[in-house]
Amino acid sequence: MWRKLFTSVPAFRALKAPCRSFKSSSRGAEKDFFKDLDAQLRAFRDKAAAAMPGSDWSPIDLTPGLPPERADVVIVGGGVVGWSVAYWLKMKARVRDGLRVLVVEKDPTYSQASTVLSCGGIRQQFSLKENILLSLFSAHFMKNINNHLRVVNEDPVDLQFNHSGYLFLASEKSAHIMEENYRTQRYVGAKVALLSPSQLKERFPWMNTEGVALASLGLENEGWFDPWSLLNALRRKAVSMGVYQCFGEVTGFKCAANLAETRDGEILNVQRIKYVNVRMPNSLEYQPVECAVVVNAAGANSGKIASMLGIGLGPKESVSGVPLPVEPRKRFVYVVHCPDGPGLDTPFLIDYTGVYCRREGLGGNYITGMSPEETEEPDISNLDVDHEFFQEKVWHRLAHRIPAFEQLKVSSAWAGFYDYNTFDQNGIIGLHPLVPNMYFATGFSGHGLQQSPAVGLAVAELILHGGYKTIDLSAFDFTRILQQEPILESNIV
Repeated sequence: MWRKLFTSVPAFRALKAPCRSFKSSSRGAEKDFFKDLDAQLRAFRDKAAAAMPGSDWSPIDLTPGLPPERADVVIVGGGVVGWSVAYWLKMKARVRDGLRVLVVEKDPTYSQASTVLSCGGIRQQFSLKENILLSLFSAHFMKNINNHLRVVNEDPVDLQFNHSGYLFLASEKSAHIMEENYRTQRYVGAKVALLSPSQLKERFPWMNTEGVALASLGLENEGWFDPWSLLNALRRKAVSMGVYQCFGEVTGFKCAANLAETRDGEILNVQRIKYVNVRMPNSLEYQPVECAVVVNAAGANSGKIASMLGIGLGPKESVSGVPLPVEPRKRFVYVVHCPDGPGLDTPFLIDYTGVYCRREGLGGNYITGMSPEETEEPDISNLDVDHEFFQEKVWHRLAHRIPAFEQLKVSSAWAGFYDYNTFDQNGIIGLHPLVPNMYFATGFSGHGLQQSPAVGLAVAELILHGGYKTIDLSAFDFTRILQQEPILESNIV
């Protein structure tokens, strides 16, 4: 190899001709000669250093875009949660090359990524204290985004954070739940206020308050922002800190297996991931990546990633027979235009019928939609938009609450996927008992974007410290699924 390395460097004998005429050359030619010699020596030193043990140098030309052969942590999923985990791992590690982190994303265009297809809302009006704390942390992170994600010699981050708040409406039937949630939110530290129908009408005269018994308005740290800006900011910062990114699809794992017996006598196949197989886009070529830890942040596809390790494929009553209960659920978002619609003080409105609405820019545009009934979930084989759903389900409910919307026109629409947790619609964070080096960060059912800064920190703490240091999220562990103990969130949109 060394013979090949030396002979591959431009031979020094090629410099003999200039040497013979050195005395008669001009001062400019002399300068060019030494400059060329210095460049050749520098190239030789770099190539020699790259060939030393421990480097990634290979005598074979590699396909551009291949991931490194080794990484300490491989993060499957380059959405906002995955990049948040990568950022916090590097922040906590402190040393640039102290921890090698790789983020693998299968969609180089991000055209189907849940992150960029969401509505970009952030709120603290949840019923579970864990969700409230996650969003409070994330709101403070976003308000001080450039203290965290500013990159030297790059433009500052602008999330276009609109602080108009969230406004939840409750009927007589659900008003007592809103009151209970309000007490929890205030106790944890969220700034919210309850409004009677008359107070609601006085504050928002464009609204029809018929059927509304109580309303809850977020006063601070709530509103909406640009999802693409947050994703790009996290990615740009993480890459500047030394995180590797690769566009490819994880197709399988190579594991070391051991048998373990439970107290009940059940024999378990415990696997430790050794390699992650990454296939390049539009190619059959793949690269095995040796690693110590894997983070499953694949969003709507995380259930598929888990099944590659046999999770959910074992006997029905066994631990290995319990799947990761996360699947893609398609949601439609409609952009409507109404010149006489509500003004700049319009909050992110959540009606008790399930319809939501918020402003989009300053030109009389709004985005709206609602989740379908469980029995009417749309086809997930594509991202086609069902325009009849708007006509039949959304419009009349929206126009009833905001009469000006009787005159709206649909200007555009899109569809995206929730990483929907069918068990209890809450995030699944932490290790799987049968794969002790794979961490979950998935199943957020529509609120992963807004909680991503806090979730990334939590997962980084688990990996580096073995436990939570900032927010205790042990309630979101996979154990609750094994024990069939759901923790239900009442404020799912």
